[in-house]
Amino acid sequence: MTTPQPDLTNVPMGGTLTTGGATFRIWAPRAKNVYVSGTFNGWKQDSSCLLNQIGGGHWAGFFSGLNDGDQYLFYVDGVGTSNFKRDPYGRALTFNPGFPQSNSVLRNPARFPWHDTGFHPPAFNDAIIYQLHVGTYLIQPGSNDGSFLDVIGKIPYLAALGVNVVEPMPVQEFQTEFSLGYNGTDYFSPENEYGEADEVKLQAYLNTVNGILQQAGQPGYAGIDVLRGADSQLKALVDVCHVYGMAVFFDVVYNHAGGGFDENSPLWFTDRMPYGNANDSLYFTDQGWAGGQVFAFWNDGVKQFLIDNARSMYQEYRIDGIRFDEVSVMDRFGGWQTCQYLTETLRAEKPAAMLVAEYWPVNDFVVKPPSAGGAGFDATWHDGLRNTVRAAIGTASAGASGPVQMDAIGGVIANSGLDNAWRAVPCLEDHDVVYTGRFPRIAKLSDGSNSRSWYARSRSRFGMGLLMTAPGIPLIFMGQEFLEDKQWSDTPNPANEIWWQGLDSGDKTMSDFLHFTRDLISLRKNQPGLRGEGCGIIHEHNDNRVLAFHRWVEGVGNDVVVVASLSEYNWYNYAIGFPRGGTWREIFNSDVYDNWVNPTVAGNGGGITANGPALHGLATSASITIPANGLVVFAQ
Repeated sequence: MTTPQPDLTNVPMGGTLTTGGATFRIWAPRAKNVYVSGTFNGWKQDSSCLLNQIGGGHWAGFFSGLNDGDQYLFYVDGVGTSNFKRDPYGRALTFNPGFPQSNSVLRNPARFPWHDTGFHPPAFNDAIIYQLHVGTYLIQPGSNDGSFLDVIGKIPYLAALGVNVVEPMPVQEFQTEFSLGYNGTDYFSPENEYGEADEVKLQAYLNTVNGILQQAGQPGYAGIDVLRGADSQLKALVDVCHVYGMAVFFDVVYNHAGGGFDENSPLWFTDRMPYGNANDSLYFTDQGWAGGQVFAFWNDGVKQFLIDNARSMYQEYRIDGIRFDEVSVMDRFGGWQTCQYLTETLRAEKPAAMLVAEYWPVNDFVVKPPSAGGAGFDATWHDGLRNTVRAAIGTASAGASGPVQMDAIGGVIANSGLDNAWRAVPCLEDHDVVYTGRFPRIAKLSDGSNSRSWYARSRSRFGMGLLMTAPGIPLIFMGQEFLEDKQWSDTPNPANEIWWQGLDSGDKTMSDFLHFTRDLISLRKNQPGLRGEGCGIIHEHNDNRVLAFHRWVEGVGNDVVVVASLSEYNWYNYAIGFPRGGTWREIFNSDVYDNWVNPTVAGNGGGITANGPALHGLATSASITIPANGLVVFAQ
């Protein structure tokens, strides 16, 4: 019985397994001929593997008898050159160390055995994001860099930390051995350097992963076949995160791709026009950015490619949100409409998933709906808290005397410039800011001479305390939660690797700060007021280095008062206005965590009574103790 031929005008892009074989489709409008060559036909190019022109610059065909794991390439006969091209929509690549050509691999999306636990991502205002770089997050002894499976080994740790969103830096295939990930070339294929192919190591990883699944009451994977290929290992990372109650956001780069394109790169002169003018490269313009080429956003085929790429991450990797790199660059080069099409399509596809933009300087139109002329993203990275808190800590580290601009911090806490407070994604550290050669990590900024001193510890607690109590969706950069003081790099060496060994060996400074961060995250989760829209500045005093603000849920209450200080001395009997009279519990005190449990903590004995005169525009007041370089939180 012959396999029925599908309607080629309706087959999906790329190589796709279907009943009886596989369909192939590629956009190559100026090619003379396009063939599919692979292990299934001896890599030949003849009439038996010639694709059909189906209109709109597309070529397509069906070939029977193909299976999961078969390798293939398109052979494009062009005006400029004729040679192989990897599939722009290829789901996976072969890993060929030392060999310049990788091949595309057919993948059955249904081959991975997901654990369907009924996971739902957090509401946007409840999210706490943890950003990490797969290649450097955890490096096993004897390895050059980390992997998707190494990150899985830390999922129980991240769940215990309390974060509920894991955001790896870009995981798409890039050309170099080490990379931040922002130079992708194969947008549908996970980075092979982050995969593991060695059989012995893969079995050891399987044992570890299955143990982690079983700890959560879920069955392990049936065997190493489940984990073969970087794509399956990335799916396992998402799957295990969901088992442990954490969402996953992918970081995508749609403002440019590359550089470092090779002869077979799928997006670079796909239809093989003569090299020389990048405007003839089909997907790109001749405008460069960050060492690569800016996408040709005016071209509908490029718009569709980017939309298809983002949708595939929802459909095949089941992710819960996307962070879009440098949307401001997309806008600068004519990509605003592309952003609108992306956000409208993705919101229809998965309404609960969060779409986060990076746009500098912060632009409120990036989170307005397309109907109002906006780009339609849900939230945007925001540098207001980062800049003001880092500036304040830097000033404070210069000495005990002199004012610190607490009012600048208060200004961005009170008003992000966006229509909803939760739309801002603030941080104190991220992959750009604390990269090698740029700006110090908070511990170093707090005390440049000794990042383990009391000054470093307490000022770092001040910074993390504000990040977790201020409005917005807080983002932590890997290692920040336990006072990592080294800048990081995508090229690993001891000078910039995360010092897990210190934490594992019981370094008290690290473990105390980790305890602090865990409890602070728990505080945010347990106090709806810290996740609500209500926010008002109570008091800011630059000379005293004190800031107080009020958080609440609009129309409900759940009032919380946060008081923070960068003074090197404890404040006693410091009068602060309170929104209501009566008893206010002291529900958090950062000073407790210095040499946990701090025997000389400066605190308020578990609570205060607000029965003083009206103050700071509020109905009543209380005299409180504020620990040096500290933060105290009160609730009724």
